[in-house]
Amino acid sequence: MSERLTVAQALVRFLSVHEIERDGERSRFFAGALGIFGHGNVAGIGQALAQYPGALPFQQARSEQAMVHIASGYARQRNRLATWVCTSSVGPGATNMVTGAALATVNRLPVLLLPGDTFATRRPHPVLQQLEVAHDGTISVNDCLRPVSRYFDRVSRAEQLIPIALEAMRVLTDPAETGAVTVALPEDVAVEAFEAPDEFLEPRTWTVYRRPPAPDALARAAALLRAAKRPLLVAGGGVIYSGATRALQELVDQTGIPVCETQAGRGALRSEHPLALGAVGATGTTAANRLARDADLVIGVGTRWSDFTTASKSAFQDPAVRFVNVNIAPIDAVKHSGLALEADARLALDALRVALGDHRAPPSWEAAAAEQALAYADEVRHIVAPGGERPLRQASVIGAVNDAAGERGVVVCAAGSLPGDLHKLWRARDPDGKGYHVEYGYSCMGYEIPGGIGVRLAAPDREVFVMVGDGSYMMGPTELATAVAERIHLVVVLLDNHGFASIGALSRSLGSAGFGTIYRRSRDGTVALDAPDGGGPAGATEALSIDLAANAESLGATVLRAGDIDELRAALARARDLSGPVVIAVETDRYASVPGDQSWWDVPVAEVSEQPAVAAAREQYERDRGRQRSYLSRP
Repeated sequence: MSERLTVAQALVRFLSVHEIERDGERSRFFAGALGIFGHGNVAGIGQALAQYPGALPFQQARSEQAMVHIASGYARQRNRLATWVCTSSVGPGATNMVTGAALATVNRLPVLLLPGDTFATRRPHPVLQQLEVAHDGTISVNDCLRPVSRYFDRVSRAEQLIPIALEAMRVLTDPAETGAVTVALPEDVAVEAFEAPDEFLEPRTWTVYRRPPAPDALARAAALLRAAKRPLLVAGGGVIYSGATRALQELVDQTGIPVCETQAGRGALRSEHPLALGAVGATGTTAANRLARDADLVIGVGTRWSDFTTASKSAFQDPAVRFVNVNIAPIDAVKHSGLALEADARLALDALRVALGDHRAPPSWEAAAAEQALAYADEVRHIVAPGGERPLRQASVIGAVNDAAGERGVVVCAAGSLPGDLHKLWRARDPDGKGYHVEYGYSCMGYEIPGGIGVRLAAPDREVFVMVGDGSYMMGPTELATAVAERIHLVVVLLDNHGFASIGALSRSLGSAGFGTIYRRSRDGTVALDAPDGGGPAGATEALSIDLAANAESLGATVLRAGDIDELRAALARARDLSGPVVIAVETDRYASVPGDQSWWDVPVAEVSEQPAVAAAREQYERDRGRQRSYLSRP
């Protein structure tokens, strides 16, 4: 049997009845559809969503990029077991989604994109917003989404919808393969009717089976752990996505192996645990980086080993260091010539605990880890402790938000200097690792507010604190209007440091004096340098007066202003009782940085320069690069 439907109607009906199951718990996979309509999708997907309002609840967005970020934030908070559909018109609507798609794919988060497309028949070509390619008539602007999608296809004929839709679902629900999935819908095909089989429209459940470790690989990993004198576990996002935080703590309690964390894995082990070293790598803690330097065996669980995690391959300095990589993705399991333990993180950690029995890390190593963890916890307390400073230090703002968040609150961030400071300073208190949500796979400016909306939609029982700098805020404030329209409560802590503070500091460290990173107006064509006086000849530049709080207020958000720590804490307390989005505007000192972490990040410096500061930075770069290495020891 079949039902005569348009391609778009059949697709909406198909998506609305899909569920995902893990550990016997079943839930709806698509929470709804986010969209902005234009001529390429209004008559197709737009009409179908309107005809079936209960199928995929619709939420209007203000920016195509931002709506993909909302879906990504939602998917991450739901451990990749749920997401949203995102639809746009062809043209700039579709290309606006490219950045969002890249973020989802880099972070391995499921998001379904349904951009409109130009006519499959090609009869009215060229149409508005069509990209004409002389040598290939099949190309449209949607092909920009190919390299940033885990799966891309175009429904050029109605009957193609069935295999394409099924393949899209396979990728979206596969934890090793997932990311952005793009199904382009030509506007004529989307409204074309065909006989949709009843089986295609019936409910379907996609089961995520936990993959156990191969017995031989498990035995080899256990043998390496028993032989190690200085083992260290690096917890990545896979620990949290697989719900393995309890399994991790049980392994650590039994074996005494210390733990450090990537950005995505921050909070996998609560900061109060005596063997929790916190963040590792280029944005890591002194405790984690000191032990990483000496570790002779590193067990990476659910990490893709980014350059920040490895401090550009300078973090692990033992000449004979070996790696064991627990991961469901083969590409990550084989990195650093490590022993590949392709398995679900929770099953692998449980299996390792059983295989190790009563084995425990050497007492001297465990004691050293505990000592470093205590010392850094004390250091954090001093760093975040506020004085009477105005403007506030960023570290003091983080401390206040951390206190306000408690155990159940979620902090959301993505770019600028905040992610590095949060990675070092945030005290993780949530037992499931869901209180720390920093998008640092793509570090996308503008993610913070829409990402926070996604988190709040996924976890309406949690208070969500979005921390965003002024530079990132100005790239994506429009979804405040969406939060207002949908009555979504979140607390946006807007830190105004008058420019791009993170890149300003990096530029200064490279000898370039923060060129082009501070908000100042030129009087005579001089570009402002990143120094308190703006640099250059006296009077050459002047500070810009930008009232970002007024901007947020104009979008409908409730705005509170805080000039010192007491006002900030009062605003954070008051924000809990307000509805809709609340923006707390705080001026911060762009030059009051968090102390160094004994780490390095590979950012090349000009090899030749007439500027003495650049030449000096190049000399330091060459010295630092001497610590960089390739990890090629046998697993």
